[in-house]
Amino acid sequence: MEYLDIYDKKGNYIGKETRENVHKNALWHKTVHCWLYDKSGNVYFQIRKDVNKLYTTASGHILSGETVKQGFAREIKEEIGININYEKAKLVTIDTFIMDKPQKDGSIFKDRAFSNVYVCEYNGNEKDFIFDTNEVLGLVKVNAQDTLDLINGKKDHITSTVYKNIDNKIKNYTKNDLSLDNFLINSGETALGKYGNILNKVIELTN
Repeated sequence: MEYLDIYDKKGNYIGKETRENVHKNALWHKTVHCWLYDKSGNVYFQIRKDVNKLYTTASGHILSGETVKQGFAREIKEEIGININYEKAKLVTIDTFIMDKPQKDGSIFKDRAFSNVYVCEYNGNEKDFIFDTNEVLGLVKVNAQDTLDLINGKKDHITSTVYKNIDNKIKNYTKNDLSLDNFLINSGETALGKYGNILNKVIELTN
């Protein structure tokens, strides 16, 4: 059974609880949004299987007793299949996330999370990618400045490199018509609010 550390609204630790009860009772917990970028100023977006949209490189809950950076490395390994030195990960921001989502069984999924957003440089070989096929369709590499221009309406489309598992091998191809519609943006969110901080951080780190 998976346990998560739980907190009060101010972020003070108050104990641990099962993941099921955390979302049943709207308990505050920690998550991590993991972003990989390269020295050329490119950032990796995951193609989420459930919605076929671009999101974080990887993301998930911080388990009980685990540090956020340890969770960063674990989520990257589980979803993307590569080993990352989590000590090199840099904090971008910590967002508070609140969402109540109706489920098919009539229950309400109650999310109350401190979302820790981290970046880490990656300049490895894409052949090392092993995607969790239950969650991930592939990765998309885009230039951070181009993506920011897309979000700000300065461009209608940008060029990207898509990595997918084809015939049991990681293969890549160029996509020239990536648009804002390809990115995951939930109701009540804006693309700039959701991805602006991370894109600006990658631009800052690689210029």
